[in-house]
Amino acid sequence: MRTTPLATDLPPSPDEERHSRMIRYSIAMLVRFVCIGLCLVVPGWWMVIPAIGAVALPYFAVVLANAAGSSSRKSRAVERPGGIVPYRDLRDDDRLR
Repeated sequence: MRTTPLATDLPPSPDEERHSRMIRYSIAMLVRFVCIGLCLVVPGWWMVIPAIGAVALPYFAVVLANAAGSSSRKSRAVERPGGIVPYRDLRDDDRLR
């Protein structure tokens, strides 16, 4: 086990996390826009399928965008620098005498 933390072990910054959630949400809303367009051109009862997608997609888009951000936060715990290096009193160190 390594004792030195690396910069790559840090979680993404709040701006990066917010940006990735916005990208995921925008893609989901683009799919919703396609579903709404399909409602206008699909005939008969087949129109129900894209209509359900257009109605249900906003809820799932928000839940999935926020859930993906929180799972990456929980998997990477940031350690305190003071908790990594054990405390040693330098006055008792024989090497300094």
